[in-house]
Amino acid sequence: MVSSKNAKLYHEKMFPGYSSKFRETDPEFIERFDNFAFDEVVNQDDLADRTRMMAILATLIGSQSIDEFKAFLPAALNFGVTPVEAKEVVYQAVAYLGIGRVFPFLKGINEVLESCGVKLPLEGQAKTTMANRLEKGIQAQINIFGAGMKNFPQSGPEESRHINRWLADNCFGDYYTRGGLDYKQREMITFCFLAAQGGCEPQLTSHAKANMRIGNDKTLLIKIISQCLPFIGYPRSLNALRCVNEAAESIV
Repeated sequence: MVSSKNAKLYHEKMFPGYSSKFRETDPEFIERFDNFAFDEVVNQDDLADRTRMMAILATLIGSQSIDEFKAFLPAALNFGVTPVEAKEVVYQAVAYLGIGRVFPFLKGINEVLESCGVKLPLEGQAKTTMANRLEKGIQAQINIFGAGMKNFPQSGPEESRHINRWLADNCFGDYYTRGGLDYKQREMITFCFLAAQGGCEPQLTSHAKANMRIGNDKTLLIKIISQCLPFIGYPRSLNALRCVNEAAESIV
């Protein structure tokens, strides 16, 4: 069984000098997977390798694929994703998956970075304080979703209003305001977190719309879905595509 020339070249760029043991134990499978994921898929469009790798990292966290995440992180670094950017992907995932599901990835990224000679901790990226995180979080929500978010923390039934406040001060004030990634990158990885974990279609549609509002258009989101499909399969990819189409129709 032989992988295509393009698949071999891309695999070598990701993992220089490495040959998977699956080539010995599962040669038929690895031939088809590599030819699909690392030739047919990567050559489907012109998505930048660095963006592709960042999306895949977020997708692997969303789908709880810790072994593949640890295997892929060195490839992402080889394609120009910085340690700070990779860390920010993991940190932001906590707001969308919770610490219980992200904890293994915090440990995993530290193990991989240290094995690559990266000294921890990395340079701090916090841009808010406990005193201004709510104000800055509200502004981030406005910047991404529009002026209608101005009074969001005070909206909704009184008994659950605190959750809206937490979305502003914690999700956006603690994470979206950080350095390392810009709003467009943060909304893109959020889209990947939601698409990969499934069951979040209302939020996925909302964030697809937010992506489009700040410049990650429908074409880009379809490219992101396409590149992540080998890692999460067809059902969740098709659900994500439906959400993108619904979001696009709602803003026409």
